[in-house]
Amino acid sequence: MNLPDSKEIQELIRRCRKHNRKAQERLFKLAYPLALNVSRRYTQDLDEARSIVNEGMLKVFRQLETYSPDLSFGGWLRRIMVHSAIDHYRRRKRYEDRFRSYEEAPISPSFNDDLLDKISAEEILALVQNLSPAYRMVFSLYAVEGYTHREIAEQLGISEGTSKSNYAKARAGMQKALAALHLEKKKYHG
Repeated sequence: MNLPDSKEIQELIRRCRKHNRKAQERLFKLAYPLALNVSRRYTQDLDEARSIVNEGMLKVFRQLETYSPDLSFGGWLRRIMVHSAIDHYRRRKRYEDRFRSYEEAPISPSFNDDLLDKISAEEILALVQNLSPAYRMVFSLYAVEGYTHREIAEQLGISEGTSKSNYAKARAGMQKALAALHLEKKKYHG
């Protein structure tokens, strides 16, 4: 789901820079599907994703002066949404660290890549959303966005080893969930 770089978008950006409310509303509506799609990868539920979209879109409008028409607006927007998700995660983690301890997920030993061919993108997204916030963040940044463990560690304020560990545990959790989903489908569909 990409946002087309069109003359309309460039004109909307020009008008948004002049604080035109109607242009801001139109740009928000055009950007919303992409912003929500990115945010959903980092959250457990739709409400939390919408919250990140709202935070991210505020950043978009505040930083619009820094956008260059030479860049893909969709790519620029995606980057802001990923950083908004990271900021959201950091705030949530600080809060959770104050009030409760974190439980580790058990590691599952094997993975069958054929399982991925048998489930939909929505089912995969649901599995990612069921990961703990720390695992989901690292998994999405590494597997989806292509960040290195060093970059993830810098962004999240964790060690590179913690990033690798969280990714391994997220992957193991995904493998276990995929296997359970496969068994469930097999049970109902033969």
